[in-house]
Amino acid sequence: MTFSHLADYFEKLEETSSRLALIDILSDLFKHSSKEEIEKIVYLTQGRIAPFFEPVEIGMAEKTVAQSIATAYDSTKEAVLKLYAKLGDMGLAALQLSSKFKIQNSKLTVGEVFDILVQIAKTTGEGTVEKRQALFTDLLKKLDSSSAKYLVRIPLGNLRLGIGDPTILDGLALAKLGDKSKRKALEGAYNRTSDLGLIAKALFSAGLSAVEKLQVVVGKPIRSELCERLPTPEKVIEKLKSVDVQYKYDGFRVQIHKDGDKVSMFSRNLENMTRMFPELVLATRKQVKAKTAILDTEALAYNPQSEEFLPFQETTKRRRKHGIEEMAKKLPLKAFVFDILYKNGKSLIDSPLVKRIEILKKTIKEDGVLMVSKTETVDDAKRLAVLLEDAVSKGLEGLVVKRLQSLYEAGARNFNWVKLKRHSAGELQDTIDCVILGYIFGKGKRTAFGAGALLVGVYDELQDEFVTVSKIGTGLTDEEWREIKVQSSKFKVQNKPSRVNSLIIPSVWVQPKIVIEVLADEITRSPIHTAGASVNSASHSGLSTSGSKTGEKEPGYALRFPRLVSFRGKDKRAEDATTVKELVEMYKQQGKQ
Repeated sequence: MTFSHLADYFEKLEETSSRLALIDILSDLFKHSSKEEIEKIVYLTQGRIAPFFEPVEIGMAEKTVAQSIATAYDSTKEAVLKLYAKLGDMGLAALQLSSKFKIQNSKLTVGEVFDILVQIAKTTGEGTVEKRQALFTDLLKKLDSSSAKYLVRIPLGNLRLGIGDPTILDGLALAKLGDKSKRKALEGAYNRTSDLGLIAKALFSAGLSAVEKLQVVVGKPIRSELCERLPTPEKVIEKLKSVDVQYKYDGFRVQIHKDGDKVSMFSRNLENMTRMFPELVLATRKQVKAKTAILDTEALAYNPQSEEFLPFQETTKRRRKHGIEEMAKKLPLKAFVFDILYKNGKSLIDSPLVKRIEILKKTIKEDGVLMVSKTETVDDAKRLAVLLEDAVSKGLEGLVVKRLQSLYEAGARNFNWVKLKRHSAGELQDTIDCVILGYIFGKGKRTAFGAGALLVGVYDELQDEFVTVSKIGTGLTDEEWREIKVQSSKFKVQNKPSRVNSLIIPSVWVQPKIVIEVLADEITRSPIHTAGASVNSASHSGLSTSGSKTGEKEPGYALRFPRLVSFRGKDKRAEDATTVKELVEMYKQQGKQ
């Protein structure tokens, strides 16, 4: 397949607002892909040249890309950047500047373009920037305008196709298995390997049986198991009977992989974080009594003398690309290890929790940076309440309780794991992770910030889309409003993103990328928000707000008096935000029927 042909598919995907249409377009793309190139096509569709967990970056910032565009199309870097500022998209800038050259029918294949991008990423040493620019410039000169538009977006990490991993899995299932409902057959392998390209390659080369044989591998992160919610200790014991109880830490979810002396670390959103946490790397080598192992941990700034857990806002300062060693001295981390998923060549995800904990205790040498989470088996609500108060007194969020015989269900969110936070009548005690979908221009003082209110949503995992739940106009400092504007500008788009379901039209649409933590007084029903609304709501049926019959449909859910608590985009993808299912459960826990 030529890269020009792939760009034609990208154009169709970008212009599509229907998820079902996205799946059909992807399916058609995959049907026209060979087994030799399908892996590369899947990565490029993700805007990548490798799976998310591999630290392979093309290494070209905006100014470097702008210089390549300028050289390729007889312009200047300043002119390119000026056009970029005007259009808000480097891809559109390349499209406009390249159009006068009228390059037609580019013959470069997907494989050739992909290999050059990999070559750029691997370029190191003296003159790296100039070498990368030269390779990228040469590539641009050989591509037509539409291809150039999508090519320049890839190193900037913003392809703007609005496609989530479940949608790609649907496309693969429809293309190769004939039915998108067979996505579940691929999902298990994805949860074990976190590698869509690998799954596509196995599927196209050897069929579904080969995909099902893909197992846990040290060095490839396993998709994290997640928690459901229950409101009180009584409800927990009523539903789960006897449980394992652990503290709930508010830090970074870090999955640690050990293969001999090689240590890799991955965030919940699959980012390779190994370089950021040198003390955890050293501790893993010293404390883990196994040749190979995969540990599930929560890393946070912690003072063992005072038993003081520092807040997430402090811990998040450790996520950085520069000054790592200096910050590690100022703000050392502890990693609380609460599960083991693999040891000495054997996967443990299909072993019951009690067995995994037993193995874990024998695997970690105590009194170091890695600390095995304290656990207690509880079958009494009063004892659970005491442990909850103890956790809160230590400055923690609460507890995580788990079914004793539960397996590790990668990527799942169910009642095998439940988080329990302090709860009281009135104000919600549990925060909600929302995704910024757009913003409304401000008035008065806020005109200086460019944003007066945020349109935020949650994730509908069944539909693989983002649905609105609130507008937020309070709880932000002046600095946070400015930060919102800066962060949002990277993801600003002209039209509603294809995976956003909204009856409200903001002043500016934003791709669902930025996660914020929100606290509200309560959850209410709302006819203007789409979270949990009937699937036949106006937004789904394609009607405008004025032409819809929203009143005849099931209303959605909304947050009453919401305010921002913190930004969580650094440790959570948009798909890791609170789900509609969770939101509805929280609503029910308020006693509303």
